[in-house]
Amino acid sequence: MTELFQRLLEARGLGESFLHPEYEDLDDAFELPEMEKAVERLKSAADSDDKVIVYGDYDVDGVTASAEMAEILELLGVKSDNLEIMLPNRFTDGYGMSKRLGKRAVESGAKLVVTVDCGSNNGEIISELSEKGIDVVVTDHHEIAGELPQVFNGKKPGEPGGFLAVVNPKRADFRKKVLARQAEILDLKEQNEAITDKAKKQPLPRDISGLLELCGAGVAFMVARACVKKGWIRAGREKWLLDLAMVGTICDSMKLTGDNRIICRYGMIVLEKGVRKGLKELMRVAKVGKIDTDAVGFQLGPRLNAAGRMKSADLALMLLRTKSSAEAAKIALELNSLNNERRKQQEEAVKAVTDRGAGEDRVLVVAGPWHEGVLGIIAGRLVEMYKRPCFVLSSENGKGSGRSFGEFNLALALSECQNCLEKGGGHAEACGLKVKAGKVDEFRETVNRYYDRLKLREQERFLRQRADLHLENLGELTLDFMDELDELEPFGTGNGEPVFLVEQAILINSKQMGSDGQHLRLVVKDKRGTLFKLVAFNAPEEWIVTTPGLPLRVWLTATTNTWNGDTTVEGRLVRLELAEEADF
Repeated sequence: MTELFQRLLEARGLGESFLHPEYEDLDDAFELPEMEKAVERLKSAADSDDKVIVYGDYDVDGVTASAEMAEILELLGVKSDNLEIMLPNRFTDGYGMSKRLGKRAVESGAKLVVTVDCGSNNGEIISELSEKGIDVVVTDHHEIAGELPQVFNGKKPGEPGGFLAVVNPKRADFRKKVLARQAEILDLKEQNEAITDKAKKQPLPRDISGLLELCGAGVAFMVARACVKKGWIRAGREKWLLDLAMVGTICDSMKLTGDNRIICRYGMIVLEKGVRKGLKELMRVAKVGKIDTDAVGFQLGPRLNAAGRMKSADLALMLLRTKSSAEAAKIALELNSLNNERRKQQEEAVKAVTDRGAGEDRVLVVAGPWHEGVLGIIAGRLVEMYKRPCFVLSSENGKGSGRSFGEFNLALALSECQNCLEKGGGHAEACGLKVKAGKVDEFRETVNRYYDRLKLREQERFLRQRADLHLENLGELTLDFMDELDELEPFGTGNGEPVFLVEQAILINSKQMGSDGQHLRLVVKDKRGTLFKLVAFNAPEEWIVTTPGLPLRVWLTATTNTWNGDTTVEGRLVRLELAEEADF
């Protein structure tokens, strides 16, 4: 083990169990609320030849979870002509269970609706389905806004239309269970410390807090594991769903520790085997080399998401479900084309905002004739550029998306702006909304007044990249170290790519790249005279330094670059500042 990697592990407090997690270390699926009840109903649907509708969402998590749940039902014995997958349309249905679902369920003769990645806040539609004799199983991971959905027709579980299970780790009762388990563990640890006889120490119960971080595809995977434990699905067969669970987890920006780390670690192994023709073709089209979180999050994810953003999420679902290589190749090319169009529209919108200027508002609110499917991406890009919370609205219908960071909670902000909104909701850092006609200016003023009332300070600190280690010798970033660094994959929320700070570096030369000079390549020298290449994509203007000999403070992540068969280590620039005069 290199000395640098050892220092990195110590800095993060990581050990063998994190580096090499075992599949068997996944938490028990039956710890999740109402899992027993849910899988019993899925099995009875197969045994009774019930017509089943799987209802998902239009983002990557929703689509991968939908494909997973369909495969689970097939493995349980649900026949193909009794199984239908229904995804909402972003532009006509919006998020969650739509009115179309009720109509379709009745027309098709469905006896059971299974939701993935949605449903916890759709009590009204669930009640309507129940009144029509249709059972519902909700599998979800979103925060629950009010009371859990209920069956209001007075029927009991087991009676047609009287069944409801909500498998969601965000349920209040499950959070209490997790907290109680953690308190029990702490109490037993204290008791064990007071016992000198090792044989008399009590075994500690398992901490199940990792289940709280599951995404929709992760919850669906736990349904598969529960069916395996029941003996209804052959043990090991569920592992072939790990690629879908992994893609959903990474693309939904979930915390990559605990259960999610195990799912993603083994999901990448499954993805590498190339058994799912659609993902195999999408990797080919996206020119994916090394399979890692960057490949999934920035190459596969945007292309899968482009379907729901620009056209219909059904296209992405078809890719994940197809058994035909020819069909997979055709769909992968179409998704790639949609993603190119998405990127073009995003860049045009961002340029339109930057050309007009952002103004002095603490919360940026912009509107334009932009495609609804790219509003959230535009908002995220503007947050990066202007370091402020941002709402991006369509000038055609007032629909929009918000992105935030730090201590400014979007869900709370929207609750202060109800007079300006037709609807709105979401999380602390991301939301959707629709502003009433003619109320955009009022919304801008209202949300900025609310921001001022909060008296928040130094919010930009939440966006500043912090270093894992200080590094004086860039020569320590060797190929051997990079091989060791792979053991920390997958990187993401909760397990970020390691960042190194070089307090003093001298600029040797710099070059702007790209069609608009938006990318930057630097060569710097450290105290020991080591020359090192740095690259920054879409570099901020303040990073454009051109004077050789300029002293710099550099924050970087390490990556490899292969050119003409020669592989070298270089850095991705994540933060750059002028330093005091270098002492070398």
